[in-house]
Amino acid sequence: MDVDSYLSTRGGLAPLRFREAVMMGLADDGGLLLPAAIPDVRPQLDAWRRLAYPELAVAVMRPFVGGALDDATFRALVARSYATFAHPEVTPVVTAGPVHILELFHGPTLAFKDVALQVLGNLFEQFLRESGETLTIVGATSGDTGSAAIHGVRGKAGIDIFIMHPQGRVSPLQERQMTTVLDANVHNLAITGTFDDGQRVLKELFNDLAFKRQYRLGAVNSVNWARVLAQVVYYFYGAFRVQERTGAAAIQVAVPTGNFGDIFAGYVAQRMGAPIRRLILATNENDILSRFFTTGEYGQGAVHPTLSPSMDIQVASNFERYLYYRVGEDPARVRELMAEFARTGRFQLPGADPLIVAGRGDTAMTLDAIRRYWREHHYLLDPHTAVGVAVAERLADAAVPTLCLATAHPAKFPDAIRQALGEDLARHPTLEALKSLPVRCVTLAPTCAALAAHIRATLAAKN
Repeated sequence: MDVDSYLSTRGGLAPLRFREAVMMGLADDGGLLLPAAIPDVRPQLDAWRRLAYPELAVAVMRPFVGGALDDATFRALVARSYATFAHPEVTPVVTAGPVHILELFHGPTLAFKDVALQVLGNLFEQFLRESGETLTIVGATSGDTGSAAIHGVRGKAGIDIFIMHPQGRVSPLQERQMTTVLDANVHNLAITGTFDDGQRVLKELFNDLAFKRQYRLGAVNSVNWARVLAQVVYYFYGAFRVQERTGAAAIQVAVPTGNFGDIFAGYVAQRMGAPIRRLILATNENDILSRFFTTGEYGQGAVHPTLSPSMDIQVASNFERYLYYRVGEDPARVRELMAEFARTGRFQLPGADPLIVAGRGDTAMTLDAIRRYWREHHYLLDPHTAVGVAVAERLADAAVPTLCLATAHPAKFPDAIRQALGEDLARHPTLEALKSLPVRCVTLAPTCAALAAHIRATLAAKN
């Protein structure tokens, strides 16, 4: 069943096609875009198990793409996207003691964001080539999204990309992965605030519809539906591999998350019929999401810097998509709750979701997980993955195999590894090469006015 029709969570748009949804990013009514229906793919699962990753990606995403791309073009685009990965399986599964690990860090920037952003960059390029138009991508990153987005579109014709990161709040290697890219279409911005400030500024800019249309703004953050869609694929792939090893009818998946995008992809996979019994949501000390799933309160707190900086988030931009389903696909109720959150910084929602359990992994748990998995299983966890593993150990159903998402290569966080193990074990040649390269970055105040002025001036100077 093709579902090439997209609606806003806030109900203010006429239905869009896939191409329009990808190019719009954040919905013009301030909501997030979702497919009008989610297909039931359970009849296809046995056939899908035998597919290599690129072929599985085509099969999973095809119903949502509809007529935007013909089969040959879409297959070639997906193949091109995953040709950049260092592992032949793209996202291999390895076993480490009591858990299975889905390694999502074999792309060009060594983070799970590559799995989606290589696809999204190629979708942008394809659609712009066909239309002859240009695109200005604006994004905010807590670490990995920025470098993956930059590497997805660097040097591509018709695209300029502006990426904000919180100054001093991403790891030095994450920062260098962004700021050492000197292509003329890449513009790095260090904002003097938090990632949540960056997300706020980003939403304000996209809600300025005149500016959005004049500069043809596009989104690479997980507010873009294509980002989420590409991530749905690896939940199927990981579940199939674990089933092959264990013979289990279904699995549970532990997901370290701050912005709710990665775990929402798992939620979509689950609704499609992936053999996933439940999702284990893991946060660090920035625990707005784990608190919601344990207490029903979605309440904003202060951002706490941690060893897992990509999760140092207190306003999860993808949560609104989940909220839409949680309230029975009622856009009026979504608008009401989001308005209450904007006004007070919190809202309460009664009831529970049996498909999601949640917990918090603090710094001590993170370091302990890194230490134990290295010493007992000779497997090196990055600090984000360690949060997921630590929470899974506490909440997993022992009768069901557990798959933990490994969201980044540990070499991206050498300080955390050194703190846990007392040794400098986290290295990767791609990252080592960055240390001697020149950088380019502009510092900005975290305001919509400052960002808009910088974009205007930069694009005017280029033209």
